[in-house]
Amino acid sequence: MSLDELFLFGEEKMEKAITQLHREFGSIRSGRANPMILDKVLVEYYGAPTPLRQMSQVTVQDGTTLVITPYDKTTLKEIEKAIIKAEIGITPNSDGICIRLPFPPLTEERRKEIVKDVKKIGEDAKVAVRNIRRDMTDDLKKLEKSENLPEDIVKDNQDKIQKLTDKYTGIIDKAVAEKEKEVMTV
Repeated sequence: MSLDELFLFGEEKMEKAITQLHREFGSIRSGRANPMILDKVLVEYYGAPTPLRQMSQVTVQDGTTLVITPYDKTTLKEIEKAIIKAEIGITPNSDGICIRLPFPPLTEERRKEIVKDVKKIGEDAKVAVRNIRRDMTDDLKKLEKSENLPEDIVKDNQDKIQKLTDKYTGIIDKAVAEKEKEVMTV
């Protein structure tokens, strides 16, 4: 492994940590209807668990209601069961053609709980980035031994690794602050 590869792989892993952070933030209920909350819902379809969003059209109506229109109307009951089973905190209303998920406004207390969850997810992402930093530093030490790198080059690269870590930690902090603001906005 070269120094370039070390940084390429390290940055790629940090990008994945950010992607995961945004994916988890997408499944957090913030009072507004968000189709991403259904990403974890799997429906039994011909004996196989199938993601809900692959077998139906999901649209946002008036900002507070999700409307789920299955491509196959015979799956309506199974979709309804899967939503209840997924425990997303919203009771589905079916009219025989589509399912509506009305998002009730969040109470102040519930908003504060969600903010705690957001902060925890952010902290988990930071831990992931710091673990990647540790791995990169370990790989740098291995490179130092195998290629007899001079101390000043090793020191410069350790600084680069730290700057990369700081950059991604900053991105996480910004994402957490934005999500917090979104959750607390009534």
